[in-house]
Amino acid sequence: MSSAKSSLPLVLVAGATGYTGRSIVKGLLDSGNFRVAALIRPESQSKPATQELRASGVEIRLGDLKDGVPKLKEVLSGVSVLISAVSGSLISAQADLFRAAKEAGVQRVVPCDFATPGKRGVRELHDEKLGIRDFIKDLGLPHTFIDVGWWMQLLLPLPTRSKASEVSKAMTWSLHGTGSQKLLVTDLNSIGKFVARIVADPRTLDQAVIIWEDQVTELEAHEIGEKASGEEEVLKAKRTYVSAEDNIRLAAEGKAEYARDHTWGSLAKQSWSEYMHSMHTLGENTLEYAKALGYLDARELYPDIPGQTVEEFAKTFYSLEDPGVYYRDIA
Repeated sequence: MSSAKSSLPLVLVAGATGYTGRSIVKGLLDSGNFRVAALIRPESQSKPATQELRASGVEIRLGDLKDGVPKLKEVLSGVSVLISAVSGSLISAQADLFRAAKEAGVQRVVPCDFATPGKRGVRELHDEKLGIRDFIKDLGLPHTFIDVGWWMQLLLPLPTRSKASEVSKAMTWSLHGTGSQKLLVTDLNSIGKFVARIVADPRTLDQAVIIWEDQVTELEAHEIGEKASGEEEVLKAKRTYVSAEDNIRLAAEGKAEYARDHTWGSLAKQSWSEYMHSMHTLGENTLEYAKALGYLDARELYPDIPGQTVEEFAKTFYSLEDPGVYYRDIA
């Protein structure tokens, strides 16, 4: 390693092999402003995703969130910035990682948020994330909280050719209420380039930031997607409508099912329905709402980063062999 590169700040990413984690790692590397390390469980060190990280120049540090503070402190040696993009099932398990970060002298931590903004009491997963934010503040850790607009990858109706489950496809063909509520949306692949700027910016220290690229209604997104898909009339005919009462009922059903079977499918049913209620009924996923909660606007902070429109994204989305790949972990 050259002396110039060795002097760059070291960012460690937990959850680096997930969708959000991969976007963040790429953004950090592409910026050229950081050395990047990834926290990888020992049993995953030979997996293809880990090998890809290593080949891209990422340092692999072996460890697990369950290792305890002393071991995690060793993993965090020399780390300037810690970013967590772990699975939604591991939100509370981040606690020891942040305790270790405090002891290791990490200069900034970013917990696993990376979702739409909102208040307490609407989404259980979001409430868990807000609890971790409070924990970080109580520790006195320098931090940045980052949320993002709804993924464009989950916004557009899937084509009938998708190999996603029928449940997943039907979810994407649904409109919530009248579909007229404006939404902040973001291409998953753009998250990393914003994160790389945010964690290098002193203005964002001890602040919350919202990343977004476009604002559309759900109905507008469906119309854009139907036209771009090449199946406009077919997908229009498959539209269904979900009421606010339906979302509340489905969330309750998912919660009860998860209490019985503890399966990811039941948890996803609850979480998805709560997200739909937050965004489409309560209107929480808007720039006005995020600013009212105290978020800084990433588009205002970094006007030089071009934002992608849904129309532009749709062309790429429907050219994929299977645009439904992102639903594999949902249903």
